[in-house]
This record gives sequence, C-alpha cells and structure tokens, in this order.
Amino acid sequence: MKNYLLVHGAWGNAKEFDEVVTLLSANGNKVTAIDLPGHGESNESIADVTMDAYVQRVIETINDIDEKVILIGHSLGGAIISQVAEAIPENIDRLIYVAGMLPKTGDTPLELMQGDEGGELFAKIIFSDDQSYTTLTSDLVRNILLHDVTDKVRLERLIPEFLMEQSTQPFMASAQLSEEKFGSVEKYYIRASLDKVLSPSLQEKMLSNWDVEKVYTLESGHFPLTSMADRLVEVINKVSLLDEVVKEIN
Repeated sequence: MKNYLLVHGAWGNAKEFDEVVTLLSANGNKVTAIDLPGHGESNESIADVTMDAYVQRVIETINDIDEKVILIGHSLGGAIISQVAEAIPENIDRLIYVAGMLPKTGDTPLELMQGDEGGELFAKIIFSDDQSYTTLTSDLVRNILLHDVTDKVRLERLIPEFLMEQSTQPFMASAQLSEEKFGSVEKYYIRASLDKVLSPSLQEKMLSNWDVEKVYTLESGHFPLTSMADRLVEVINKVSLLDEVVKEIN
C-alpha cells in the first residue's frame, strides 16, 4: 500500500483530483487530496494566503498521516511540494510533479511564468487594483487551462471552480532549496505536451534545475488530472512501483 498526498495549484481545490483519487485508491492505496488555505472549503482571507501557509498546511497533513508519503504537486503545487521536501525530506518517499513548477533556488513562480514565452495565461490574468489577488475569466479557463477537455457538459460544470480570487503572494515567494535536503528526495516529472499554462519549453527548462529520476510525457493540456485521469494514474503507478521492480531485479 502506498500513501499519496495530492496538492493542487493556483485557482484550484482538492476536487480537481476526484477522479485521480478514485483510481489511485482502487488498489488499496491511501490517497489524500487537500484544500490549501483560501481554496475550496478552506476559507482563509486573502491576506493569510501565502506560500508559507500553503507549505505548512501540507506539512500538517503529512504529520497527521504519520507515514512517509508520495507527494504529488500539480502546477503551482510543484513549487509547494518542493518547499515541503526541503523542510521535511525524511517524511517524503518521492516527489511527483504533474506539469508542475520545479524551481531552482531563488526562482519565484511569477518569474517562471513571466519568462515563459510559450505560456498563454500569464499576460491575460486579471489583477485586483491593490495587486493582492488575481482572477480568471471563464474563457481563459475554457481555452487555456482546460482546452483539451472534450466533454463539453463536464467542461462547463468545471469552469466555475476556477473563478476564485487567488492570492498573489505565493507567486512572489522565492524558492529556498538545498542539495542536502530537497536534493536528497527522489523526483519524477510528468510533462504535459499540449500545456498552454506552463509551456513544454518551460517544463524542459525546469527539468535542468535538479536531478530527476525519470521523465514521462502525456499528450495533454495543463490538467491531465481532468482530461486523462486514467493515463495519469497509469504513470503514477509506474513511478510508485519503480523501487519494487529494482528490488526484484537485484
């Protein structure tokens, strides 16, 4: 049995992983998807929604599980799980990035998106007058985040979930990562080859920041957890079983 903890990204919530949770749980695995502060059913104010708050929520959840976890981060969730691994590397079995941010020390999510010439989202995000939060339009969600979701009825049902006020502070937090701690945790990356949020070229660039055990590619947009959950779970299961295969060979 494996313990999985799933961490969503910006404008997201735990419900994004519903299908992934169902599929991953089928083999008796323990699977937990959480709402980060200010997301979903977690109602913190914008001022309290920070990268530190995100990281602390994940750490608290891992402490409650009280076993090593396979930590999966999607999108901005990649930056979050990186900082969690820096804080408590001994509690992480491995990290899996799903079209996720894999920063080098000093990078901020904002800088990664600003420097992504192939990304189509950043320039269209709507900032509040005081710059404390951002919002998306239905068209942005439909055409950039979820552009490869083919079930139109399902797509229209999902769109309202992304129309929340997203705090900007987590985008401005610089990564503080070390080879000794973060570098000691095994990392796996699942690329999304049709991604319009974090372009394939940015994903490739981030992969040069750290040693990654293995890279997989899905022909999906930014949300393979929504557009092809079954294929995503197949890859996650492969990653989870790699050490057992090695043991059998040896």
